[in-house]
Amino acid sequence: MLAKSIDRLPPPRAGGWRYEPKFDGYRALATIQTDSSVQVHSRRGTPLDDAFPELVGALYAYLPAGTVVDGEIVCWAGGRLDFNRLQRRYAQRRHARELAVTQPVHLVVFDVLETAQDGDLRRRPLRERRAVLERLFRRIPARSPLTLAMQTSDPAVAEEWFDTMAVAGVEGLVIKPANSPYVCGARVWLKYKSRQTTDAVVGGVTGSLHRPAALLLGRYGSDTGRLHYAGRTTHLSDAQAAAVAPLLVAAIGGHPWPVRLTVN
Repeated sequence: MLAKSIDRLPPPRAGGWRYEPKFDGYRALATIQTDSSVQVHSRRGTPLDDAFPELVGALYAYLPAGTVVDGEIVCWAGGRLDFNRLQRRYAQRRHARELAVTQPVHLVVFDVLETAQDGDLRRRPLRERRAVLERLFRRIPARSPLTLAMQTSDPAVAEEWFDTMAVAGVEGLVIKPANSPYVCGARVWLKYKSRQTTDAVVGGVTGSLHRPAALLLGRYGSDTGRLHYAGRTTHLSDAQAAAVAPLLVAAIGGHPWPVRLTVN
């Protein structure tokens, strides 16, 4: 199941919506095989077992064989989600067992696809799958790295989450039809992301002025009045590049940045 972006909360619908916080992490599908071995894969099928052994251990310990769950691997640091630390955890998987103690991750579980007791749940509506998931989590202790995703059917509660959780690095909301089945690859869910904006000056580009690939952004220092590098955009789509290109002109009379700018 995938989500498509929206810019406002959707109107009510027959059957209702379910709202969940949108976490910034790695989407993961976890399977506890009938022989009790555990497999954790990314949405594209990349194995994640060796990078996050604390999750493998918890899945083995707390979920029965024959269970398949969907969730998001996240890393908390200083009371906030830290995606960069999560990336470092994955990159340093040769040291995964030590890092599992010093920089632990969590799996926020938001769906269940199958259990040995209930069989294949993918055709069942979300509200029924959620009831099964809540039953599974009754035996999982709070100290476990497995976390049940928060969920509400109340749009007022969802708006409160949207307004208050951004400070902790939560990206926004995922909104799901309560009566929807689980269809692999289908964009039935919605994602409503919080956006923080600021004014910046385009000080350079990657690519060319006629076909920019990304924009290099700067802000004027309040003390010096000089344009300081502040960051870059993500890669521009063809449509975005075509819209921006006519607005770009070469600097006249020198530029405060070097010809080659080292950026992250």
